[in-house]
Amino acid sequence: WPAMKKEIAEFVAACLTCQKAKIEHQIFGGVMQLMEIPEWKWDSITMDFVVGLPRIARNSDTIWVIVDRLTKCAHFLPVNKRWSLERLAQLYIKEIVQLHGVPSSIISDRDPRFTSRFWQTLHQALGTRLRLSFTYHPQIDGQSERTIQSLEDLLRSSLLDHLSSWEEVLPLVEFTYNNSYHASIGMAPFEALYGRRCRTLLCWYQEGELVVVCPELVLQTTEMVRQIQERLRATQG
Repeated sequence: WPAMKKEIAEFVAACLTCQKAKIEHQIFGGVMQLMEIPEWKWDSITMDFVVGLPRIARNSDTIWVIVDRLTKCAHFLPVNKRWSLERLAQLYIKEIVQLHGVPSSIISDRDPRFTSRFWQTLHQALGTRLRLSFTYHPQIDGQSERTIQSLEDLLRSSLLDHLSSWEEVLPLVEFTYNNSYHASIGMAPFEALYGRRCRTLLCWYQEGELVVVCPELVLQTTEMVRQIQERLRATQG
């Protein structure tokens, strides 16, 4: 409709939820570095860490963000910043290699964990090429930055209504992210990865097909995911 963009901007500016959940995303300076398009799913990935989170009962205080560059599918893994490289490597094998195979390349920043001799030797043995971005060219790993922005917005949105720890809602946040439309690929990451839309109770809720009586936990989970998606749409306005 006429002046739609202006009206949406005014609505977001006046929306209390949007102001609580959304943060300012500054674009870095410098020349944009164009990356080649991966040849296949999970053939090239990016990774980064979200640090400074409140430590919870399970001793996690960091989220390891790993993203497939082709489908934009992501995994959000709760870890502790003091974990050894050996433990992180075991988690990487369990959560990434076991599910998606060994990637041909990994793009990351110059975190000491990614520049360590152990990490380089491990991936040399796996046949994975490590590509490190520079502080003056953060766009090289821009995908991780954009995913982390979405992750932070989703975490804020989900914790506004639900008095849970961030690790408890993290699986739902990952589910919501991977089943949300991404303009860069024209579909949700789940659909790009598996070739079909994810059919869940949330789909039945949206289509009015939820006619069976479900366990209370399932209904609560469905409602939480629906609220997270609504808040994400509001913050992206």
